[in-house]
Parts: sequence; C-alpha cells; structure tokens
Amino acid sequence: MLVNKLAIDGNTPVRTLPMPARCLITEAEKTAVIHVLDEAIASGIAFGYNGKYEQQYEKHFVDFMGGGFADGVNSGTNALFCALGGLQLDALSEVIVPPITDPGGVMPVLFAGCVPVFADSDPRSYNTNAEQIEKVMTERTKAIIVAHIAGEAADMEPIMKLAQKHNLYVIEDCAQAHGAKYKGKFVGSIGHIGAFSTMFGKHHCTGGQGGILYTQYENLHWQCKRFADRGKPFNLDGRNGNIVAGINCNSNDLAAAIGIAQITRLPDVIGKRKQLAQIVDHELAGCDKIRLGWQVPAADNVYWFLRFILETKSIKVDKELFCKAVEAEGIEGVIPTYRFINCEKEWFKQKAVFGKTGFPWNCSDYHGDRNPNFILTNAINVTNSHFNILINESYGEQEAQDIAAALKKVANAYSK
Repeated sequence: MLVNKLAIDGNTPVRTLPMPARCLITEAEKTAVIHVLDEAIASGIAFGYNGKYEQQYEKHFVDFMGGGFADGVNSGTNALFCALGGLQLDALSEVIVPPITDPGGVMPVLFAGCVPVFADSDPRSYNTNAEQIEKVMTERTKAIIVAHIAGEAADMEPIMKLAQKHNLYVIEDCAQAHGAKYKGKFVGSIGHIGAFSTMFGKHHCTGGQGGILYTQYENLHWQCKRFADRGKPFNLDGRNGNIVAGINCNSNDLAAAIGIAQITRLPDVIGKRKQLAQIVDHELAGCDKIRLGWQVPAADNVYWFLRFILETKSIKVDKELFCKAVEAEGIEGVIPTYRFINCEKEWFKQKAVFGKTGFPWNCSDYHGDRNPNFILTNAINVTNSHFNILINESYGEQEAQDIAAALKKVANAYSK
C-alpha cells in the first residue's frame, strides 16, 4: 500500500461515520435524580450526605467488590487523600508514588504532609512493579501507592510481598480500573485501601465528579471515614464532636443516586470494553509494527483506553505523524503520548507546594534527599514508544475492526 493512499493525503478514510458517543447518562439516572428531588420537595427537607442513598450506593459497591467496606467521597483525588489520612502516617513519611499518573495521584501525598518518592515503571507498561519500588525504598518509607493505569492491573503479588516484608501500607489507585482483576481478585481489594474516581469519564460515575474508598479492613474504613468528614466519631459509641483532625470530602445523596443507577450497568460496561480490546488484538495479529502493549499475564483488564506499542524503527515517520494519520482515517481519540510523569513538572522541580517554603523537602526534620532528581528512564521510554486510543462501551465490532484496519493501513503505508 502506498503512502499516497492515506486519508491524511486526501484519500478515502477507513471510516467516514463519527465514532459512537458514549451515552453514559441514561433515563435510569434521570429517574433516580428526579426521585431524590421529588422526595426533597414533598418532605420540605433537602437531600444531604451520608443518607440512605449514599448508604445504598456504598452497599452496591461493596457487593460488586465481594464484601468489605466503602465510603463515598467527592473525587478520586480526595479518595486517595482520605486513604492517606486514614493511615495516620507521621509527617515527613516517604510514600512511593506511581511513575505515570494523573497529578491527582501524587499531590495528595504532599498535602498529607508526606514526601512523594517516584518509582520507575515496568519497561513494558505505564505501571510500576516490585523491582522498581524496591530500588527507591528507604527507612523512611511508610506506604506505597500503586496505580492501575489504562484499566490494566499492576503485578500486585510481588508488590504485596515486598510491602509485607517491610511492614508497609499499600494503597491501590483504581481510578482507571473499576472491575479489573489480578489473579481473580478485584484491584482495590489486594492492598490495604483502594481509591476510586467516579468522575464522568470513568467506567462508572456519580456525576461530574466523585470518588469512593474501599477496604477489607474495618479499622481502616472507620479511620478513613472519620478523616473524610472532619473527624466525626463514626463507630465510636459515646463520643461526640470532632475527635480527630480531618476535612470535608463528603459525597452526597444526589451523586449517590446516580452511582446506584450506574453500578448496576458496570459489569456490562466492563464486558463490552474487554470484547472491544479482544477484537482489536485479534485483528492486529501478524502485524509486526504495532500491537497492544504488554500486560501482566495474571491480569484481567478493563481498558479505560487502549495502549499500543509502535515499533518506530520499522516505520518512516515519527509517532506524532503516525497518530495524525490514524486519526485522519476516521478514528477519534488518538493520543500520541501519555507523558503524565509528575516529577518532570515545574511545580515539582521548584518544590512549589506550600508557597516558597520548599516544604516538605526543606523541613529541618526531613533527613531524605532535599533536592530529588528522579529520572524515570523506563517511564520516559514507554511513553515515547506507546500511544493510546480512547474507547467507550458504545463501540461495537465494527468500530473495533475499523480501529485495527486504520492502524494496519497506516503502518503498512509508512513501513520502511
């Protein structure tokens, strides 16, 4: 196939129809919201938080996870913040953080008064692994945050063994991985606490923003819940007022009503995304220039987006032009790079968190590296060699085939 047959050069694209919209919000959510509002109007009492709908949503989530404890909060970032608050770590504790993640997966560590230490990624993935975590552990390390980026589960068993050996907490950042499994266990149930985002772009949502904490440890559940609601004495008989320091990260009953409608469809959402990935993977079989990125063999992934590795040495153009050419073939949501390496950001390099103090690094009581310079070679290489395509559960077999056809067409056209 010749380069001049590509749509980017003015020729006919693989796909001429728009890709299907996600249609995340349905009549079920509308009915649920109206019901909450109608109740408030009829009773004269406004809906609040920690009420019956939030309790029902948390029960639905716990049932989905197979038991345990859950607490709805107002964002995925605050789910992570409340997880850290619930652990009651000493100030200036080091917390190992993911190499590639949304800033909300790192910043809560700093606002919890702790020091983020970046572990590099597995050389084949956006996620870290036990080997990379162990390299940056010190006597100051108290917890590890593991993110399951793209809906792909990290290799958790070696990480948990490492954590148990050194008596460390593990928080799983499951913002992009609702329902993903590792060796038959849901992510979020393997570490001590799971933090989930339920903003509108995730596998299930509670509205525009939201989050939920999950744990199988009852004591941690109550500690997180107290922190998330200004230190209220939940599950402490005879105690009143605010018994520990905390902030207000509460969700609310209106958001929870949306969540109830959403979580009933979560298994179907997961199934459709997995089927889409399987079709794309099958259609790309035999193509030596592009394929889905390596995944942990023991993982059952849920594909928040599709991650591809491009053999750049086998094509004539750079990855950015390759992605533009794929998009020109009618494939929407082609993301050339996922460079969410937070230690590269200016705010981190300048230690610009609490004004000009340089806290926590410049604190006299901190005895670690005051001027950290993390160079995450694997993370840099993997973001340079991979690109992503956004998907949703409204895509069907035709969309999957079109994605694969566009990728193969462009790869063949630009083949050396």
